[in-house]
Formats: sequence, structure tokens, C-alpha cells
Amino acid sequence: MLLGSMLVLLLFGGAGPASAHAALRGTDPADGTVLKSAPRSVTLTFTESVALLDDSLRMYDPSNHRVSTGEAQHAPGRSDTVRVTLPAKLGTGTFTVAWRVVSADSHPVSGAFTFSVGKPSPTTARVDPGQTEDPATGSLYNIGRYAAYMAAALLIGTLTFAAVCRPPDFTPLRGAVRTGWWTLAAATVFLLVLRAPYEEGTPPATAFDMSALTRTATGRPGLLLLTRLALLLVAGALLLLLRRRATPPGRPVLAAGAVLAVGLAVTWAAAEHASAGIQVPVAITSSVLHLLAMAVWLGGLTALLTLLSRTAGSGAVPAATVTRFSRLAFASVTVLVVTGVYQSWRGLGSWQALSDTSYGRLLVAKLAAVTVLLMMAALSRQWTARLAAVEVSGAVAERVPEPVGARAAGAEAEAAAEPVDGSSGPARPSSGSSPSSPASPASPSVPDVHRALRRSALAEVAVAVAVLGVTTVLTGTLPARAEAAAAADGSAPDVGIATASVTTVPFDVGQGGQGKVQVTLDPGRVGRNSVEAVVYGPDGGLSTVPELRISLTLPAQKIGPIDTKVTNRGGYWGTDSLNVPIPGTWTMKVTVRVSDLDQVTVSQTVRITR
Repeated sequence: MLLGSMLVLLLFGGAGPASAHAALRGTDPADGTVLKSAPRSVTLTFTESVALLDDSLRMYDPSNHRVSTGEAQHAPGRSDTVRVTLPAKLGTGTFTVAWRVVSADSHPVSGAFTFSVGKPSPTTARVDPGQTEDPATGSLYNIGRYAAYMAAALLIGTLTFAAVCRPPDFTPLRGAVRTGWWTLAAATVFLLVLRAPYEEGTPPATAFDMSALTRTATGRPGLLLLTRLALLLVAGALLLLLRRRATPPGRPVLAAGAVLAVGLAVTWAAAEHASAGIQVPVAITSSVLHLLAMAVWLGGLTALLTLLSRTAGSGAVPAATVTRFSRLAFASVTVLVVTGVYQSWRGLGSWQALSDTSYGRLLVAKLAAVTVLLMMAALSRQWTARLAAVEVSGAVAERVPEPVGARAAGAEAEAAAEPVDGSSGPARPSSGSSPSSPASPASPSVPDVHRALRRSALAEVAVAVAVLGVTTVLTGTLPARAEAAAAADGSAPDVGIATASVTTVPFDVGQGGQGKVQVTLDPGRVGRNSVEAVVYGPDGGLSTVPELRISLTLPAQKIGPIDTKVTNRGGYWGTDSLNVPIPGTWTMKVTVRVSDLDQVTVSQTVRITR
């Protein structure tokens, strides 16, 4: 059972391995640039290959109207580069590009960026690039993935337990096999239906759009799910055939079962983190072995628990069966540790990532759970050894015949040793206190050991199921190595790239009236920024003021004030030469002269990112 706990180490890098989730490496035109003339196309380059959706790239003009563009396509020979052609007469001002693609590991990512032609617009189209996923769809999809993991473990692990550990009666395990098969089939269909809304970030109600289902069936994730269904149908037919046969399955049948198990594992590995990043062939092989080892351990442990529960008190689970599973578990743990260490290295990239990234912190949480499992596994292994010892001692006691006349000789010896005067003689050991007697209170019976082993195994399964839930979350988390690579390339590690920083500063114009200044910092990051400030009067219309001054101060670092030096550009105030030196929460001070004699100064905080 120790193997059981260590399997979680596999999870440490495990069902959610390695280095994935596409991040935006760069764009052409670059984010926030001002061009003298309109570009003929827009190009986005990602850190890994991406798949396109029907509406992967959307472009909006300064007035927030959709720009008619060509169809988004991959650049020739580049699956990590997306390009879209632009109309010949694009116009001037600031344009916003919103994008949404699907990573090679099957996870959707989205974001947005801006560029300007001629000069930046007084206002920038505020485009929501869309949620990476709809909350309801994402939750349902994760539930389906979790159910699929558990069902695969139950199906593969129970059958492996039956083939390798050879319990005397397979009947109690038939229910577990049926449950695993039907649950995995239902979860796969569920994921197939939800795949399109998951990729597009739409509600679950859109799942039954026939065009979406057709698109899913032709994409790589959808094809892998369909392959999983086909393999399940073959496995189901094989199980029905075996059920009608009275003889145990031969080597050809066992080999066919092993091939089907490997095929099912590949449908996960080829659709998750292992399919993208570095060393893809090695990563997929490692992921397949990892998943199979997890299934053999967790499913086998569940099968053993089922037998112990169905035969409580009868002693019908031989020690040989439990011992065989212990050896199988140890082999599974060995595979889990080796593959888990590799996948953790591939996903983390550095020790610092354990504390500095979400991926690393999840791994630390899983490591803590592994520690708990190791303690439980050690206890289970002690009970396994005790069960074997109790059965062996009981068998020896039953097989040793009593010599002829031994009972009479023993009686005569006792009589000879009895004192004549009735005084107490030498103490005679009671037959019930013999250290070799299996009935001794110091030696628990087989049913007692079965009950203790059942409780220990149940605790292991409960913790392992919880750890598998954490693993499901981990498969949807950007690996630390990919995050670091995206940062090194100058792209944001998370989905969504800020279009600009827009701050509205209200000010009092007297007599109960109130106006406002809308200040746009583009791109709102460290380095060179353009500033556009539009003044609105109490009636909400544009207002002309004789003077406007804007400055930035970073109190935490005692930097500033930095004068933006905005000038009147006819309808708005602006500059293209503001340089913000470091990120942080800056204080923006806006001074508005509403007349030749009156002015008002208002402060507002603004966040500057890297």
C-alpha cells in the first residue's frame, strides 16, 4: 500500500504534467505603437502552436465599430503564428485587436492589444477580449474531466487487480468494472458535447449547436475524445466475451487488454500539457506511464477495499492476494515517482517557481497530501504483513499432527507435578496464553486484520481522491516554465493583455455642477506612453478649458511629480512622449483651469504595469 501513497508523487507532476498553455510572444504591429501608415496585415506569434476558432481575431476602430478583415489563418509553415489581412483604407486613430485561440494542450487563451495609425485617438475602443472560459461551462467541463480520471482508474485498476492479484472470486468486482466503463463513456460524451462552448467561452446552452459539434469532431481534442469512445466500445465487447467464457483469459486476451489501456491513456496525454512544450515525445510517454500507474494503484486499491468490505469477517481475501497487490503497488509507485519527478522538472523549471507561481503552490499542496498518504500507506503495509503472518501461523497450527499418546502423557506429567500437600507448585502456562497460539490476545485474528486493513485502505482512497481533484485543477494551470518563457519573451503570462489605462477624474465647476476629465494612458505600462485627456462639462458634452495640467507621482518610491506636458490638440489634450520609469500605483494629479480666474486640482490613483 506504500506504493499507493507514493503514487501521489506521480501526481506531483502528474496527470497534469508539463509545459503548456500558449502565451502571446509578440505582435506585428507591436502593442501600443504608432504607425505613419496603415499596415496590410496583423500578425500574432505565440509560444507554442495554436488552433483557430471561427472568430479568433476581431478588430475594432476608434469608434468601437468592427473592422471587416480577412479570415484569420496560420502563417505558411508556422502553426504558432496567426495572421489576418486588413482592408486597404483602414483610416487613422487607435485600433484594438481582440484574439482567442486554443493552445496545443487544448486550453483556450485570449487577450487584446492596440496600435495607432497617424496619431492616437482621443478615446480608445474598450474591447472585452472575452473570458478565457464561461464560469458555468468551465466548472462543468472540469467536473467531466475529474469523472473521466476516476472512471479510468476504476476500470483499468480493477481489471489489472483481477489479472495480476488473482482473487478467488471476481464476482464482487463486476460492479466496479461496469461502473467504471459506463462512467468513463458518459464523461467522454459529456466532454465532447461541452468542448465547443469550452473553447469559445460561451454558456453551456450553446453546446447543442450542430455547427459547433461538427467543428469539435474535426479538431484534435474532439478526435481524441472520439478515439476514446471507440476504444471503450472495443473494451466493452471484449468484457462481454470474457463474461460468457468459463475459463480464465489467456495471454492474447490479456495483451489486448493492455493495448486498450495504453490507448486510453494516450487519449489523455495527447490532449494535455504533455503535448506541448519541450521534449514532447518523452513527455507523452511519461504521461501515459504516469496515468496507467495511477489507475493501477488507485483502482486496485478500490478493488481490494471492495473485496474486504464484501467479505468482512469471513476471511475470504487470502493473504496471497493482498501480498500480490502490495508488490503491484510498489511497482506502480516506482513508475509514479520517476515520471512525477520528470514532469515536475518539466513544468517548474526552477525551485523558486514553487513559491512564486500558482503552478508551484499547487505542487506544494499536493506534496503535503503525499506526505499524509505515505503515513497511511506505511500503516496499511504493516497490516498486510500481519495478515500474512496470521494466516501462515494458523496454517502451520492446523497442519502439525499431535503425536499418539501425547495427550495421556501430558496428563500424567501434570499429575506428577501436582504437590501432595496442596501448596502452590510451579506455575503452569495456560494453553490460551501460549505465544504461538493464533487465538492469543496478542495475535489478532484474520477478521480483525481484515477490518483494520479495510479502514486503512478506505482512508488512503479518500485522500487520493482529493489529491486527484487538485490534479484536475493543476491541468488547467499555466506551468511555471511556460510562464517564465512568456515573461522572457516580453509577453504577459496570463491571458488578456491590457489595452490601455483609462482614468476618469471628476472635478467641481461651481454652482453644484460637476465635470470630468477622461485620461487615457496607452499602453499603461512602464516606458513610453501616449496621454489623451478629454474634458467633459456638467451636461456630459465636450468642454473647452483654457488650461489642463497632468502630473504623476509615485509616493512609495518618492518619485515625481512627472509633468506629462499635455498640449491642446483641438478637442482633446495629449502628448506622445510621457516616460513612466517603474511600475506601481501612481498618483495622477489633474489641474483644470475652468476660467481665467478659477482652477481646480483633483488626484486619482492609476496602476502602471510592466
